[in-house]
Amino acid sequence: MKASRIAARVAAAAAVAGSGVLALSSPALAHVSVAAEGAAAKGGYAVVDFKVPNERDNASTAKLEVTFPTDHPLASALPEPIDGWKIDVTKAKLAKPLEVHGKQISEAVSKITWTATGEGVKPGFFQKFPVSVGALPEDADELVFKAIQTYSNKEVVRWIEVQEDGAEEPDNPAPVLALSAASEDGHHGAAAEDASDKSDDAKATATTNEAAATSDGTDTTARVLGVVGIVVGAAGVAYGVLAGRRRTTTEA
Repeated sequence: MKASRIAARVAAAAAVAGSGVLALSSPALAHVSVAAEGAAAKGGYAVVDFKVPNERDNASTAKLEVTFPTDHPLASALPEPIDGWKIDVTKAKLAKPLEVHGKQISEAVSKITWTATGEGVKPGFFQKFPVSVGALPEDADELVFKAIQTYSNKEVVRWIEVQEDGAEEPDNPAPVLALSAASEDGHHGAAAEDASDKSDDAKATATTNEAAATSDGTDTTARVLGVVGIVVGAAGVAYGVLAGRRRTTTEA
């Protein structure tokens, strides 16, 4: 009897401890992160989403500030418009100009700020903030974007801690974008693939239109020939009737 009671107490203690671990570990998983829609290939372009969960029960996320890397500046960073959010793009002069498509780029985006004009990200929800970026560096495996999350109650959470090799994940890790190897066929990320898909679709559409035009032309020609045949046939019948009448009149 005593053994069963002890076992029950141990099980209850284990359950409480387990729930405590989950409660402590859950907030650590709900941090600001960044991920590409598809592949983020080196040397190419990609659309990336900054995912912002709301970790508070009594406040909404009212602002997000994302700082872009200075060690690998991006010549292009175009945010997608989002209803209910005001977007400000800040650019800075580059110490060393970039060469993109044969042109010298002397400035790059240094920060993008999203400010809620309405309720923002309410408790129990998350929001994605898409940005088209490129050209991605060819000499790096990842890009670090430091982010600052501000709540409606003025609380500020700084997601700026960089993960060190071999160390445990920090409490407020900075969003990290992993870069994949450039594709061997020369395509760089989603932009090139989309362009290729559009080109293939255009070719398919042209082929379909050409086939339809040829089919329409053939049908029209057949109809014209049919009408001509009917007219000629009718003329022949009429001529025969008239000729018969003339012979009958002559014999009479």
